[in-house]
Amino acid sequence: MKALVTGGGGFLGSAIVRQLLARGDQAVSFSRGEYPELALLGVEQRRGDLSDPEAVADAARGCDVVFHVAAKAGIWGEFEEYYRANVTGTENVIEACRRLGIERLVYTSSPSVVFDGSDVEGGDESLPYPAHFEAHYPHTKALAEQAVLAANAPELATVSLRPHLIWGPGDNHLVPRIVAKARSGALKRIGNRPCLVDTVYVENAAEAHLNAADRLKAGSAPAGKAYFISNGEPIPLWEMVNRILAAAGLPPITRQVSPGLAYGAGVVCETLWKMLRLSGEPPMTRFVAKELATAHWFDLSAARADLGYHPRISIDEGLRLLQDALRQGR
Repeated sequence: MKALVTGGGGFLGSAIVRQLLARGDQAVSFSRGEYPELALLGVEQRRGDLSDPEAVADAARGCDVVFHVAAKAGIWGEFEEYYRANVTGTENVIEACRRLGIERLVYTSSPSVVFDGSDVEGGDESLPYPAHFEAHYPHTKALAEQAVLAANAPELATVSLRPHLIWGPGDNHLVPRIVAKARSGALKRIGNRPCLVDTVYVENAAEAHLNAADRLKAGSAPAGKAYFISNGEPIPLWEMVNRILAAAGLPPITRQVSPGLAYGAGVVCETLWKMLRLSGEPPMTRFVAKELATAHWFDLSAARADLGYHPRISIDEGLRLLQDALRQGR
């Protein structure tokens, strides 16, 4: 098949592209920039912005399936920017599929779309969207996911995947942030509860996307549904952080602050950043304070049954691969 991957040069997007090519499929990447590593693979790259419906349609022309991975991530910024990229951009992808007769759309969502600030322990897809969001990213991703699922129809089968905390070699978000904060001395454990969290190795997350595309068609089990995706190996959050730091050759985090103090710091930081129009992300926000002090692990039964998802690379093996990559400067 010929697949469009929005954000094909990103961390997850490039893993999806590589797996598509490895099994003999064609891949087209749509993003705002040019990626030399994709050029070396012979991947067709089409440049544009998700907020431009014609650019999206031009990129999707001739494709059999769309993997909509691109999004504006992060914990800080203007709501309008998140809405334009995550909601309007997704609406443009849906419309392009309809206009061009593309019959399958696989959307990359996030478990944060159902996070209400409390523990999630063995949560499944029956979890509701919360009435209030602490950050623009989960809010706009939830709106986009709802649009994708509502678009499911006989002419266009849609599915939404919710990979949790993707990591691995080449990570340009989670691992670098943890390492940078640890090196600066700014990383502190929040609370002392052993909160279990799920994570997912990047190749497992990519494989879940291909599985979804292969099984997706009108009236199929995945059509119109959302699925949590993880390694299925929940471990205490700060143990995972320390294992990532160990892979980077750094000591474990031992200093800690209370959840209440972290949340209060988030309130103060957000207020200052808004009032003074400070640049960059605040060192703490309410959303991050709650995320780092609560449990997040999920029941993968639905993904296993409907998508045939079985993570092949364990956390232990993934950490060995990450350590090798970091030692080689990758």
